[in-house]
Amino acid sequence: MQGTVVGRFAPSPSGRMHAGNVFSALMAWLGVRSAGGRMVLRIEDLDPRAQRPEAAQLMLDDLRWLGLDWDEGPYYQSERREVYDEALERLTELGLTYPCFCTRAELHAATAPHALDGTYVYAGACRNLSSVEVARRSISRPPAIRLRVPEADNPVGTISFEDLVYGPQREVLARDCGDFVVRRSDGVYAYQLAVAIDDALMGVTQVVRGRDLLGSVARQMYVQRLLGFDTPTYAHVPLLVDPDGRRLSKRDRDLDLGEIRERDSGPERLLGWLAAAAGLVEEGEMLGADRLVERFSWAKLAGTARRGDVICG
Repeated sequence: MQGTVVGRFAPSPSGRMHAGNVFSALMAWLGVRSAGGRMVLRIEDLDPRAQRPEAAQLMLDDLRWLGLDWDEGPYYQSERREVYDEALERLTELGLTYPCFCTRAELHAATAPHALDGTYVYAGACRNLSSVEVARRSISRPPAIRLRVPEADNPVGTISFEDLVYGPQREVLARDCGDFVVRRSDGVYAYQLAVAIDDALMGVTQVVRGRDLLGSVARQMYVQRLLGFDTPTYAHVPLLVDPDGRRLSKRDRDLDLGEIRERDSGPERLLGWLAAAAGLVEEGEMLGADRLVERFSWAKLAGTARRGDVICG
């Protein structure tokens, strides 16, 4: 139906979900359900290290325990390589891709990190290599594939959008990220390409995720525009951090959902705490996901975000 909000969960099965993951998932779910929309579930397992069926199944079980249901999926990115192949071929036919042989160490030495997500602003070292030089370098090292962005004075390369939580955003691709990788040297498709394509082809109209991914929006919108896709609305939510400002990590098992489930017979305590952190309810309320739908407000969440990330502990 035209105008229906379509959101998505897009977890990576790299470890057990923690409270920070649940916070993003809850806000995404509430944003959809409060609008009477539809939720898509996508498992982002592009990296072979994340292709862990048992971990993915555990995530689905955790979402069900939380009461965060979905209407479509799950889709697995590891099964969608042909879709990404086709998109890369279209971009290549437009003359917008080229092989890159730069190592991580070379990038680190030559450029400054991106302000938001820690990636490096690419200076274009491999942008104009001759076919002879590409062939020579390919003998010893398989290349990554980069996508060209317009020069800084070209308005096509300036991406502006309104984040539902953090307000107006503007990025000049040439200045803020440079030509970016769409397929890694090991053949794995990059997050920026796969996510942009999947969101478009799955009809996603509202992307909700952690504010650490705010800096990736411009690249994903650029890919979608090049391929003739509509772009969704974006909402980035505060991160959950420890008292020292370190964000919660699956690797460190911070507020691990397995431990939370062992402690609590139901999800109401966790969901109530997260809803209070978002400014939706008073502290101490214990509510299931369904009872939070009528309390949800982007304006309340935006007001909370202005005060900074959520400190745990």
